[in-house]
Amino acid sequence: MAGEHIIVMPGTYGADMTRVISLNATSLYLWQELQGREFEVADVVALLVEHYDVDAATAERDAAAWMEQLRSCGVVE
Repeated sequence: MAGEHIIVMPGTYGADMTRVISLNATSLYLWQELQGREFEVADVVALLVEHYDVDAATAERDAAAWMEQLRSCGVVE
């Protein structure tokens, strides 16, 4: 949408355009890699360490924060 990568949450009668989540490049990468399967923080950490120049401790902190954001938005359980 307008050059942005977004997730639109489903509503009762279709897409709920009041619940749109914008993804930055890192979030988009993680979303594409993990979409359609169950995953845990450790899976996110592994992808971050593998794809980016980041140490495991930083990746774990960032992965936990990313997962919490997804949970708070209702994207994952």
